[in-house]
Amino acid sequence: MAQQLLVAYKGADKCPRKVTRSKEEARKRADEAHARAVEGQMDFGDVAKLYSDDPSGSDRQGSLGRIDRQSVVKAFGDAAFALKVDEVSPVVETQFGFHVIKRTQ
Repeated sequence: MAQQLLVAYKGADKCPRKVTRSKEEARKRADEAHARAVEGQMDFGDVAKLYSDDPSGSDRQGSLGRIDRQSVVKAFGDAAFALKVDEVSPVVETQFGFHVIKRTQ
């Protein structure tokens, strides 16, 4: 089980139309979200609601439920499955943008 937030940028795969930020701006935003999640300034779900461009961010506080390596892109899966329970990943780049992942189980 995992939670994630995604910060997309213009030109990334499946980027929402409302997103107009550059790749550099997206990375800076992802770094800021990561810092808030790691430093405990906010609950991870609240960070996902605030920062994520993925609908799971606002709808489910970033919850992805149970995932397996075959259902996600390699970089995401490698990062997610390397985490211990309650650990937060560094910022992970995929073709969809920049992710921050938290393992919940």
